[in-house]
Amino acid sequence: MEVRAGDIIKAMERLAPPGLAEDWDNSGWQVGDPAAPVRKVLLALDVTPEVVEEAESGGVQLIICHHPLFFKGIKFVRSDGPAGGLVYRLIRSGIGVYAAHTNLDSAGGGVNDALARALGLLETGVLNPTYGRLLKLVVFVPVDYAGQVREALGRAGAGWIGNYSHCTFNLRGTGTFCPREGASPFIGSVGKLEQVEEVRIETIIRREDSERVVKAMLEAHPYEEVAYDLYPLENKGAPRGLGRLGVLPGAVSLAEFAGTVKKVLRAECVRYGGNPEARVERVAVCGGSGGDLWPLARQKGADVLVTGDVRYHAARDMLAAGMNFIDAGHFATERVVLPALKDSLDRALEKAGLGVDITVARWEKDAWVCI
Repeated sequence: MEVRAGDIIKAMERLAPPGLAEDWDNSGWQVGDPAAPVRKVLLALDVTPEVVEEAESGGVQLIICHHPLFFKGIKFVRSDGPAGGLVYRLIRSGIGVYAAHTNLDSAGGGVNDALARALGLLETGVLNPTYGRLLKLVVFVPVDYAGQVREALGRAGAGWIGNYSHCTFNLRGTGTFCPREGASPFIGSVGKLEQVEEVRIETIIRREDSERVVKAMLEAHPYEEVAYDLYPLENKGAPRGLGRLGVLPGAVSLAEFAGTVKKVLRAECVRYGGNPEARVERVAVCGGSGGDLWPLARQKGADVLVTGDVRYHAARDMLAAGMNFIDAGHFATERVVLPALKDSLDRALEKAGLGVDITVARWEKDAWVCI
């Protein structure tokens, strides 16, 4: 079965829904054709000349990266410029590029969950939570077709409550309808009032999944005209957002924990601020540039914030407030997600029956060299 780039991105967007991206972000397709066939996928943080060379030499057709190629408006693309030359090269090599940026930061199993898990944090929660909007979907189905519609809803992502999937409520009743002239009824005859035993299926969906779920439902439903309702709910969905907060198995000194962070993340170098002997146990993390989250981390009782790109004045403010911090760099605090993403995407594509080879970029390096 030939796999298209768009099929892979559908699975990717279930792992990191585009609706989680920040307003200023430019996640999504950067270069390429969603209909192009794909046999090999390369995962990387950045699309650099070295990453493109690795993709070319490895016969890759799609790069899924974390950082978008384009953040601001494009005024021109020239082959003799660094950015434009890279775009030309990608197109000539038939390599598409898709970016999952802040949506992958916030998603469950994304950058921040991978970072918290790598550092051994327990009892983790979202540091800066947002709550997705939920909808209740109600659809009426002939009894004999209820099973296939329920299965289609579940496969499309409906009915997730905590760690449970395919959650529905079902109630039998009688549906009535009268097909008018021009109708092609699945059951009944034109001009005759029909009574059909049907099942009312209720399930919960995330608002951002509604288009996909409704489409799957309609494709599985036998009726020409499907009776269904979508109700907005006040229920809060699972919290998602930037950063994570958790606890270490036991308290350690700040200096010792900084050494652990450097070793676990394989960081080129680590900077930290605070008393080296300070005991830390409650830890806030944010992959990439999360220094601005320090007031929230302090408010929630964190002993230390682990992130990257800590600015000088932010560091001074943290020290003045008695907040410890560890700056392990942008690259090291985000690259930890790539092996986890490979495992998640492998499982999702296998479940969907899509056979592709996914690898993590090997020659990607931090922009900084420490001496």
